[in-house]
Amino acid sequence: MLILTLFIFGFTALYGQKDQWTPEEIINTKYVSSPSFSNDGSMVVWSQREGLKEKDKFVSKLYLTRLDQLKKELPLTIQITQGDHSEYNAFFSKDDESIYFLSSREEGKKLWKLSIYGGEPEELHEFKNGISSVDWLNDSTLVFIAGEGKTLYDITNEKDDTEIVEDSIHWSPKRLFTFDIKDKTIQRLTENNFQISNYSTSEDGKYLVYWETTSPHYGVDGKTKPNIVLKDVVSGKESTPFTGLQTPYGFTFSNDGKGFYFTATKSSNPEWEGAGIEELYYYNLATNTFEKVNLDWENGVSDYYLIGSNVLAELANGPYQKIRYYSKNGSTWTPSEIDLGDKQQHVSLLAVSDDGKKVLYSHSTASKLPEYYTADITAKKKSIAFTNEKKFTSLNDGLKKKTIARSEVIYWKGANDEEVNGILYYPKDYEAGKKYPLILSIHGGPTGVDQDSWSERWSTYPQILTQKGAFVLKPNYHGSGNHSLEFIESIKNGNYYSLEQIDIYNGIQHLNAKGLIDMDKLGTMGWSNGAILTTWMTLKYPDMFKFAAPGAGDINWTSDYGTCQFGVTFDQSYFGGAPWDDTNGKHYNEWYINNSPIFEIEKIKTPTIIFHGSEDRAVPRDQGWEYYRGLQQVGKTPVKFLWFPGQPHGLQKITHQLRKMKEEIAWIDKYLFEKEDDKNEAFKKDSPLASILTLDSAMTDGLAGITKEELLLPAVTPLSKDSISIGVFEVTIAQFHASTGEDYDRLLANQPITGLSQEQIAKYLAWLSEKTGKTYRLPNVKEAKALHKLAVKATSQNNLNYYAGYELTILDANKLAEKLENMNSSLIQPVGTKAAVTVHKSARVFDLGGNVAEYYLDGGELKIYDFSAYDFVDAMNSDLPSTSEHVGFRVILEK
Repeated sequence: MLILTLFIFGFTALYGQKDQWTPEEIINTKYVSSPSFSNDGSMVVWSQREGLKEKDKFVSKLYLTRLDQLKKELPLTIQITQGDHSEYNAFFSKDDESIYFLSSREEGKKLWKLSIYGGEPEELHEFKNGISSVDWLNDSTLVFIAGEGKTLYDITNEKDDTEIVEDSIHWSPKRLFTFDIKDKTIQRLTENNFQISNYSTSEDGKYLVYWETTSPHYGVDGKTKPNIVLKDVVSGKESTPFTGLQTPYGFTFSNDGKGFYFTATKSSNPEWEGAGIEELYYYNLATNTFEKVNLDWENGVSDYYLIGSNVLAELANGPYQKIRYYSKNGSTWTPSEIDLGDKQQHVSLLAVSDDGKKVLYSHSTASKLPEYYTADITAKKKSIAFTNEKKFTSLNDGLKKKTIARSEVIYWKGANDEEVNGILYYPKDYEAGKKYPLILSIHGGPTGVDQDSWSERWSTYPQILTQKGAFVLKPNYHGSGNHSLEFIESIKNGNYYSLEQIDIYNGIQHLNAKGLIDMDKLGTMGWSNGAILTTWMTLKYPDMFKFAAPGAGDINWTSDYGTCQFGVTFDQSYFGGAPWDDTNGKHYNEWYINNSPIFEIEKIKTPTIIFHGSEDRAVPRDQGWEYYRGLQQVGKTPVKFLWFPGQPHGLQKITHQLRKMKEEIAWIDKYLFEKEDDKNEAFKKDSPLASILTLDSAMTDGLAGITKEELLLPAVTPLSKDSISIGVFEVTIAQFHASTGEDYDRLLANQPITGLSQEQIAKYLAWLSEKTGKTYRLPNVKEAKALHKLAVKATSQNNLNYYAGYELTILDANKLAEKLENMNSSLIQPVGTKAAVTVHKSARVFDLGGNVAEYYLDGGELKIYDFSAYDFVDAMNSDLPSTSEHVGFRVILEK
């Protein structure tokens, strides 16, 4: 059976389930990423992720937007890199004539240059020891991070595929180097002994700050602490002046060259790199001292940008965004609010131009796809304003036409009688007073946060779940980030699980008290820490949930401590010790036993589908195996385990993201919505049997069509729910004469009727409508064009191409047609002789692409689309044909 997806050609867009969200649409949603202004502020280079289905991967491609040139009322945007590799770390040349970038092509060891006027990228230089994190030091010199090359030890021991997990003795340094773009020479800039992971340079190139990780196990246990080094590039002098701070990070020099800003974490357990809030600091180069910027904001800062020496800060604000401007005057910073109009609390900053005159930002809500804007930054005495706002680009225009779930930020009393919040998504076609299923979609972290901004991806997809008729709640439980220090740290020191459990349970009860949810139809899902809490809720409330879908979650903390890539710091911080610590007179730490679900797994009765990547080190991969084997051996509930080969903590392959979503949705359909799966696993939808079954369902006593009150009528198939239906066959001789009462040759009963006038067709359609009480018509222009595009692809149908016996071209078509001129028999066959064509999902029709051409109506005039058995199908020409000697028609039934 021929399967041709009409989504490509627009028929689905006309009448298919265009309002239904699909997994493919969720994972392929487009976003503006990593934008950077040109030096003069007239251009922006940015990246956009693109899925390559044939390569089963996502790549990042570069785009250039010219703010001073318009196309269709938007700044002109062009894609400037192509192919199946990723491009990243893009920035402008000092004269704004070129863009430099790195690429995954050719092992990622080359620096590339591309003219803003187009053309092929130019290889600027190959760096044999690698290159990363490229930036300007001065007008002619770049800085980058690289290694020093392989030692004899490395060369000697690289002959097999052994992986060295940790080796502090042979842990080669990564250093900063300079590259002169004129003479293409490389110079070592630092002589550090360990590995530099990031850095920042001053605008005049006189200073830089770098972060040097000093041990291979720092990420695991937070020891030894990194060196944060301030370097005077001119003199070569280095210092480490950031003592007493936890994780100084995000260094940005002010334009005046007098100092720089950075953030540092405030927590109660810096020895374990404990989670906390981020505070903003300023370092004065003249005095070699730093001070904390008084933000007058309890939750700290989430990100910041500089305008000269002043700060444009994104403040941590729970489920909302908040932007505030701080004007620097000596050692004081004066805050002022920015009026963002109806976008207030929903704006995310993306980039500020070097001169501080332009800003790029996004605006979205949980119910609104991101829109991107630029604005001028208008300076006042101690404040600024965003003026002259203009749309930057338009992405996902098709998705914006879909029904998007209503959402709101809700609040309820959680643990310790403290207020917690979350994002509640409403079911499609919600009716007040009616109760609906509830699905928990729990974020990870635990310092992740769900905000009133667009958040749909393979791990959480409320739009798909709400269109199935469920509420979706994303709870910001105790420990979630973007809140106060007290709230974030509340689950530390052995309180992990206990507060979050109450928060989530109370959230469910809050919705129940409002009469919104059906308590007999609850489900829970989540990834990472969201999976951990999903498992815990099914353990503590065995009869509450109809399904659980945990992905990459822990179940045994005793093994997590040594196998998680940050196990020591995480477990020490949240659980208050190591597994071997003696507690309560025992020679082990009781918390690890009492709070590992594996030791109580026999209590879980919720149907559970488990997901895990084989290369996950954030939540060790064998946690998934332990989880599955425990449930499988206890045998109290259905369980399924999906293992994704080669995948880390976050799934990266297109096939794996889709498989996760589709398996999860099927699980939810079965156990929450109790949707019976009548799919026959032995039946192939594009098989010859499928075509025969379609044909059989549209036949009555050997005649094509259905009967009503002993009248033979055309069989139709709906394209989707609440849409038009289309004739399964071209109208046959028998069907037509059911309206006239005239005799016809019974041997030709199932042949398509041809040679009718417009008046005869109109009378037939009127008769059909009268007899059925419904409205029948011919296809309109848009429908005919969409159907014809499909017909062009259907070359195996009953047309001249089929009879040729080879790949017929336009050069031979006329010659071959001459062979038909003296034929005594007809090539026209009974309808349904060839395989059916899928026009949308389960909607299949026959004879599209051959047998007889078909009429459509254009402004009251009959015109032709499709092909007859005597016509050449030209794959190079999708225009509608002007003539055909054999023309019938197919009906459209209005919804």
